[in-house]
Formats: sequence, C-alpha cells, structure tokens
Amino acid sequence: MVPTRKRDLTIATVVLAILGYVVTWRLFGSFPPIRVLTGVSLLGVAVAVAAWGFYLRSKIGDGKIGVGPGRVHPLAVARAVMIAKASAWVGALALGWWLGVSAFFVPNRSVLRVAGEGSVGAVLAALSALALVLAALWLEHCCKSPDDPPDDADGVLG
Repeated sequence: MVPTRKRDLTIATVVLAILGYVVTWRLFGSFPPIRVLTGVSLLGVAVAVAAWGFYLRSKIGDGKIGVGPGRVHPLAVARAVMIAKASAWVGALALGWWLGVSAFFVPNRSVLRVAGEGSVGAVLAALSALALVLAALWLEHCCKSPDDPPDDADGVLG
C-alpha cells in the first residue's frame, strides 16, 4: 500500500472547486440556506481522526504493536490507514466543493442576499474540510512503522 498522493488530492479538489462554482452559479437560487454550522460535522470527524493519529503514534513509537493487553493489533493499524485514506479523499472532495461555493458566494455577498447569508457558512465548511484532509494525512503518517523508509525514498515525490 502506497501513501496517499497529495497531487491526486489536489487534482480532485481543483476539479470539484470548478464544478462547485459552476453548479452554484447556475443553481444558487434553489440552494438550501447554508448556515454557519453546515461544515462542523467535518470538523468533528477531523478532530477524531487527528486524535486517533496521536494515539496510534504513541503506541507505535513505544513498540506496542501486536496481540495482547495494552497493545494495538496490526489489523487495527491497517484499518486506520484505510480510514485515513478514505477521510483524505472525502475531505479533498468536500474542500473542492466548498471552495467552489465560496468562490461564488464571497465576491457576490454584497449583491445577492443568499450569497451574503451563506458565505460565512461556506468558508467555514471549506476550512473544516481542509482540517479533515490534514488530519487524515496525519493519521496515515502516524501509522508508519519506525522502520519504514521515507515517502520519497526512491527519489520520486508525490
């Protein structure tokens, strides 16, 4: 299993940002209201994922991987990697969407009432999605064995 490539996440974010902008531009009148708490659920998941990363990092750093009391089962670490990868992708896609919505709402907030009311919620949702991406990448990083080579050991980044 290879680490999540930041380049792929960036491409997905940019594509969804463009799509989010176009969809918002064409259909903003039929959008439900975007409240300040719209993206807070992403922030809650980000906090949980980051906390899981700190927990696993402490266990892996202490050599407490294996079967037995006080140890983390290797399959639990593998599951954490899969959760980290999925969370990174969900966060990147949500980040792209909310960046696109924000890119439409923020410049138009003085012209359109809906944009004025929803711009703060859209920006906070984008920040929450960014927090989820960062937390997921942190969790994936924390799941590495101390003996693992660095991500760019073969000289290729990404």
